[in-house]
Amino acid sequence: MSEASEEIISDTSKLMKKAIDHLEVEVSKIRAGKASPQIVDSIVVEYYGNPTPINQVANVTVPDARTVSIQPWEKNMLAPIERAIMAANIGITPQNDGNIIRLFMPPLTEERRKELVKKVFGEGEHGKIAIRNIRRDQIEHIKKLQKDGLSEDATKDAEGRIQSITDKYITLIDQHCKDKEKEIMTV
Repeated sequence: MSEASEEIISDTSKLMKKAIDHLEVEVSKIRAGKASPQIVDSIVVEYYGNPTPINQVANVTVPDARTVSIQPWEKNMLAPIERAIMAANIGITPQNDGNIIRLFMPPLTEERRKELVKKVFGEGEHGKIAIRNIRRDQIEHIKKLQKDGLSEDATKDAEGRIQSITDKYITLIDQHCKDKEKEIMTV
């Protein structure tokens, strides 16, 4: 097989790995009733005129299963962090005691759990679409190589390898979704 087709197959794995990484980030943002510092990862706060992630202006910890604790490194950051959390609309009202902001995770209802599972599988479907788009693009690259002189057997072999990589990553997405579903539905 040609060096160019090997490079395309290698790129396929790298691109699909990035799609899985993105899925993991998105799924980790979906709270499962358990406290997680990732819930505030995407929230930015004004810090001396610059939008800055909360975890860069405060210590974010999880003291127990239902609480996220945010302790700013500067006391004057309490109010801006609290405003940023309210503006982010994550469904949790921050509790400010003058030193620490606490986020208490409300217990999830059965209905809310089912909504979250649907959201997880929706993210999984987005991941599968990304994987399939990568497969389509890479197979197009292989077909261009065939026009440039790659043998038909080598083309079929490369397409088969790309398909097996695709199948592996689709299975991985399904597994991530099932694991998150189990985590959400566990009371």
